[in-house]
Amino acid sequence: MASEELQKDLEEVKIETEIKNKMQQKSQKKAELLDNEKPAAVVAPITTGYKVKSSNYGWDQSDKCVKIYITLSGVHQVPTENVQVHFTERSFDLLVKNLNGKSYSMIVNNLLKPISVEGSSKKVKTDTVLILCRKKVENTRWDYLTHVEKECKEKEKPSYDTETDPSEGLMNVLKKIYEDGDDDIKRTINKDWVESREKQAKGVLRL
Repeated sequence: MASEELQKDLEEVKIETEIKNKMQQKSQKKAELLDNEKPAAVVAPITTGYKVKSSNYGWDQSDKCVKIYITLSGVHQVPTENVQVHFTERSFDLLVKNLNGKSYSMIVNNLLKPISVEGSSKKVKTDTVLILCRKKVENTRWDYLTHVEKECKEKEKPSYDTETDPSEGLMNVLKKIYEDGDDDIKRTINKDWVESREKQAKGVLRL
């Protein structure tokens, strides 16, 4: 009898131990589920600002370099690595990052003449970025910075050539005035033309 009771007690202890283990496993799983249900940490978006195209610049030249001065207020206060310039033989691309919450860019294509990529550089001065484009052929003068500027300026010039024949140039001027003018201007030009012809005819008769 004693051995049977001892066996029953051992079985009860074994059952209680299994029940406790199962309860612990359930509580652990519940804790894991609660951890998984926690909301993910909110990551604040990184603001890099928006990009602005810069067009406020002037340029000059020496025998060796073409110098482009780009005005950007406060540019001397940003880290050096934030001012980047990429050169090709016929262009340069400036990018200034995180200046007053914005990024500024300036791209100049179709330079009038080729430049030396290796010899070109940049300098950051007070409120100014200086782009130094090293001329591939030194001691040559650039009348314009780009081909586009050259074409625009040449279109503004008169189409006639006064060096070959001054009288022909004058005739072209009068022709253009006549074509663009109103009726009064056309009548005046016609009248002057007739009077000029008459004077020429009289001069021939006198001879």
